Amino acid sequence: MSREIDRRTMLRLGALGAAAPVVLGRASAAGASATPPAAPRTPADLAADRIVASVRRPWFPPRVFRVTDFGAVGDGTTKNTAAFAAAIAACHRSGGGHVVVPAGSFLTGAIHLLSNVDLHLTPGATILFSQDPDDYLPVVFTRWQGIELMNYSPFIYCYGQRNVAVTGLGTLNGQADANHWWNWKSLENNDFSTLEAMADSGVPVPQRVFGSGHFLPPQMIQPFASDRVLLQGVTVINSPFWHLNPNLCSNVTVDGLTISSAGPNTDGCDPESCDGVVVQNVTYDTGDDCMAIKAGRDSDGRRVNVPCQNVVVQNCTFANGHGGITIGSEMTGGVRNVYARDLTMNSANLQAGHRIKTNTLRGGYVLNTNVYRVKAGTVGGPLLLIQGNYGGQTGAYPPDITGITLADWRVDTCEGVWSIVGASASDPVGTVTLEDLTITTSTKANSAEFVSDLVVRDVTVGGAPVTA
Repeated sequence: MSREIDRRTMLRLGALGAAAPVVLGRASAAGASATPPAAPRTPADLAADRIVASVRRPWFPPRVFRVTDFGAVGDGTTKNTAAFAAAIAACHRSGGGHVVVPAGSFLTGAIHLLSNVDLHLTPGATILFSQDPDDYLPVVFTRWQGIELMNYSPFIYCYGQRNVAVTGLGTLNGQADANHWWNWKSLENNDFSTLEAMADSGVPVPQRVFGSGHFLPPQMIQPFASDRVLLQGVTVINSPFWHLNPNLCSNVTVDGLTISSAGPNTDGCDPESCDGVVVQNVTYDTGDDCMAIKAGRDSDGRRVNVPCQNVVVQNCTFANGHGGITIGSEMTGGVRNVYARDLTMNSANLQAGHRIKTNTLRGGYVLNTNVYRVKAGTVGGPLLLIQGNYGGQTGAYPPDITGITLADWRVDTCEGVWSIVGASASDPVGTVTLEDLTITTSTKANSAEFVSDLVVRDVTVGGAPVTA
């Protein structure tokens, strides 16, 4: 049974100016999903509904730990790393509860969550993350572009925990800008080449030590190897690197976030090698992929060999980004069973609606993706973009891509309906289905190369039927 937060805790949180956090168990997880669409239920809907119903949310005891009671000062200049750590430790020791951040601007370094802890931001609360890289040391076990290493701690991080959350109506501000973190983009190549070489030669992860003196920027939020993770309600801006990157987790829910950054590699939400993920009611405006589903990279991805699977994305809005619903390019462990429904897309700077990017160095597979019931004003690229030769990298691991479906799209303007390139004539993309797509204007021709089965049904551009 789910256990709702009790009246006393609601009143205590209300006194802090916070709406009561959503506190759910398995029984209420499905009921907490976004309002089901009015359209008749399709086989894809039934499969997606089963995933949503199976994803368990954390529950937290009705205890409140104010960070200000542990010495935190919300003046925007006092560094509160120790106060956050003390509040989280006390909450965890007591059996769990809510670490509450009141209105104010709280500067801090890395925040490490522990089991049964909900970090809750009240309205008007902002967590400002320090621009000093030393505040994210010592290094932790993490993944960077799909390769495991020891690196700067993600800003909010946990490893091997259970029942963790970041909730509320406040803001997480990574404070990345042209002079902090984002300027590392021009410096990271040597470090990443070194990391790739270490992985390819089998150097043990504890010996792949980066951090101080190196230039691989950390993620904003990365729960790692954890179960029952909830990220809800907050606004997340100006991340140094990927905003949300749950990694090797199960039972992940991302609900009602606003994600915005214009910097390089600032992907919105990148679940990686996770099983059971629900992403809903999220607004994206990013400097890279909005939503990118991942599963490790190259030799290290084959070593870990864990897929990302059973993912539902629903009722989300996409503005700028390199792709709306993206898979890859770090997908060596494989991606399967993706259902993205009831979406809104609108930006000339959105480079694709559904994008899949891989190559014969990545290998892996993409099986059974479904992106449907989409309303789009402008899409600044094709609705479907499959790149089996992404980045020009080659290897001995041809990818398997099949079961890709776009259905029920209503689009004002796009630059092509599909652009598909398989890895090679001997490794084509398998079955791709586009059906019930109504586009007012498409400004580029469609193209397909190395595809074994392209099915086009009830697709029109400007009222004229389109065929394969």
